[in-house]
Amino acid sequence: MLTKTHRGVRAVALSTVFVGGLAAFAAAAQPNAEVLHWWTSGGEAKAAAALKADFEANGGKWNDMAVAGGGGDAAMTVLRSRVLAGDPPAAAQIKGPNIQDWAKQGALGSLDKVAAAENWDKVLPPQISSIMKFNGKYVAVPVNVHRIDWFWANPQVLAKVGATEAPKTWDEFNALADKLKAAGITPLAHGGQPWQDATIFETVVMGLNGAAFFKKAFVDLDDATLRSDGMVKVFDQMRKIRGYVDKDFPGREWNAATQMVMNGTAAMQLMGDWAKGEFLAAGKVPGKDFLCAPAPTQNGYLMNVDSFAMFNVKGDDKQAGQMLLAKLIVGEKFQETFNTYKGSIPARLGVPKDKFDACALKSMDDLNATIASGTLMPSMAHEMATSGAVRGAVLDVVTQHFNSSMTSADAAKKLADAVKLAK
Repeated sequence: MLTKTHRGVRAVALSTVFVGGLAAFAAAAQPNAEVLHWWTSGGEAKAAAALKADFEANGGKWNDMAVAGGGGDAAMTVLRSRVLAGDPPAAAQIKGPNIQDWAKQGALGSLDKVAAAENWDKVLPPQISSIMKFNGKYVAVPVNVHRIDWFWANPQVLAKVGATEAPKTWDEFNALADKLKAAGITPLAHGGQPWQDATIFETVVMGLNGAAFFKKAFVDLDDATLRSDGMVKVFDQMRKIRGYVDKDFPGREWNAATQMVMNGTAAMQLMGDWAKGEFLAAGKVPGKDFLCAPAPTQNGYLMNVDSFAMFNVKGDDKQAGQMLLAKLIVGEKFQETFNTYKGSIPARLGVPKDKFDACALKSMDDLNATIASGTLMPSMAHEMATSGAVRGAVLDVVTQHFNSSMTSADAAKKLADAVKLAK
């Protein structure tokens, strides 16, 4: 067994070997990375620019391939076409089970050398590092942790109906929304896109039924849970929410909905914490210009982890680019800078907290608490919980219900049937 001193010497040696090897690699060819991502809105673009700047400052050549729209769905369509054509990008923003799917197809390269040199197994929580691995080997790197279940609110608008904080239960939400609607104020800013509908839906699932129910429904895909009275109640709540959005919601992008809260044309938005990046990019101050509060999820936490996988590419310059990019992404400097721009929190442990705002600190504390309690759940809407086929089936039903007069009982039955077919 290695002593602590020997382990430290071995880690330094590994790091020295890796850095030296990377330097030799780079000497033969400038690190070059074509990066496919969907960070195109204000706060996201600023965060992506930080990664590009860090990469170029370390001698790399960054080729940007940003694909806007659809919460990443459009980018995945582009990625599939590139891989099928035999011309994958060096790095692509993918996540959750999609990482495993691409790895099973033999499309991803190993990152174990840089992982060992940078000690990723020690600096990444096991709940996150396990997602980045296939057959025990690193094939992807985590950028951040996003919390999905957030309310973002305009305090000046809430004050018009005597409210001082975001609702803590769904009954409180309904009562507040009724007051806002009666006052001629749009209660909830929303974009009518399937992934946005599903973001609200999964938050309601957690809020009404808890984490154990959520796991049975969207991780275990338990048929009885999907058909249960608890799921019917979720669709009942979704029907109420449909009455709290404005008539122009279809097709609206999420950041346009955030802007509605910012300018006071709507009171609240239910969205992941990338929405905070929009507020911050506009110079808004947490607690003054906007409020952040976890949505009612029975002390749960819905997690979305952005990550980059490195695809099998030819050329020393591209492979050197992949290794450098991976090293920088997990590095403490980038994890701090990127997440303060993006609105998320670091995936890496031990990053100093002094530059993070109250919303992020709350997210950090709740993440640790839910890891301990077992109520940390992977987002279904954001491709963390299940396969793309099952996710697509759920989104179809949720959006169909939200935009029709379908009954809640019929929706629950249709949901279970769709998941069963997609499994």
